[in-house]
Amino acid sequence: MSTDSGVTYDAIVIGVGGMGSAAVYHLARRGARVLGIERFEIPHDRGSSHGLSRIIRLAYWEHPDYVPFVRRAYDLWRELERVTDESLLTVTGSIDAGPRDSRMIRGALAACRTHGLEHDLLDAAALTARVPGYRLPADLVAVFQPDGGFLHPEHCVVAHVNAARELSASVHTGERVIEWSASDGGVHVTTDRGRYDAAKLVIAAGPWLPSVMPALAPRLSVERQVVIWTQPLRPELFTPGRFPVFYIDTPRGAFYGFPADGARGFKIGKYHHRREITDPDALDRACSAEDEATLREALSHYFPDANGPKLSSSTCLFTNTPDEHFVIDRLPDHPEVIVAGGFSGHGFKFCSAVGEMVADLALNATARRMDLFAIDRWGDVGSG
Repeated sequence: MSTDSGVTYDAIVIGVGGMGSAAVYHLARRGARVLGIERFEIPHDRGSSHGLSRIIRLAYWEHPDYVPFVRRAYDLWRELERVTDESLLTVTGSIDAGPRDSRMIRGALAACRTHGLEHDLLDAAALTARVPGYRLPADLVAVFQPDGGFLHPEHCVVAHVNAARELSASVHTGERVIEWSASDGGVHVTTDRGRYDAAKLVIAAGPWLPSVMPALAPRLSVERQVVIWTQPLRPELFTPGRFPVFYIDTPRGAFYGFPADGARGFKIGKYHHRREITDPDALDRACSAEDEATLREALSHYFPDANGPKLSSSTCLFTNTPDEHFVIDRLPDHPEVIVAGGFSGHGFKFCSAVGEMVADLALNATARRMDLFAIDRWGDVGSG
């Protein structure tokens, strides 16, 4: 069915970043003949799957249905480490902190109790006594969960791609998709290099999803996100062995961060940063004085011993849905097309499990979606 040297594909994957690379791997693992098409190199720093580290955590306050999903992701990341002999996941413990009656704290505690997760509830003084790098206001509390940590996103993407290629998957880089269509139970993809046909199509285009699938565009917003790395004033407080990853809900906004990396220092970001909606092809990648000041506000108040000179910065993209839950589903009018997108700034930790879920939806006609991730939860979505 393909014009690519006579090869017949069972599935084509558009976008080979965090989610797409996992989809290519899990499809190939099941014996499917797969083509992944990536418009940039692998890995790259244009989208959402770069920046040295991404948080992974089990105390998932956003919705209880995420906890079994992220547990499966942990298992699959560890399995990928064994397959590739790569270190991809570092455990540091995780901190979710905020007002005692906040949605975050109530949700994190509910997740821990519902799913039997080991955890401690700490007031601000107890947190600082345990982890001196934290200086949270007295009216905040923290849920510490020992299984949290961080992933190395660039390594994860490359590991999935390399493992997929070992299983004979084809991955094209530097190739841009121009259009796709679905008809007669198959799919057709045209790029700036050629035309490919297959039985199934997976669209995992990240921040380019609104342009690849315009029918979904009204439900998506692409947002500019900036992080910085600083040289801690007391480096010994911020090593991976002493400092858990965090997400804190404060009067100054929600911030997230990581222990210091040996080469890049202490990393911090503000969730939804300055709420700048952007075009992924016209992204301002410079870290402005205002960008840095936004993050220094949190450093000076909550992590003063990390508030040293800026070492570097990075800009990435969130692709947000209205409810900030994901879209992982077949198209209602073309079930041969599966969409994985709208990960709303908290998706990377799930890549391994998303890849498995996508492979299920593509290759198993009886596989059911998770209603939380339904594509039609805001109304009808066509294929255009």
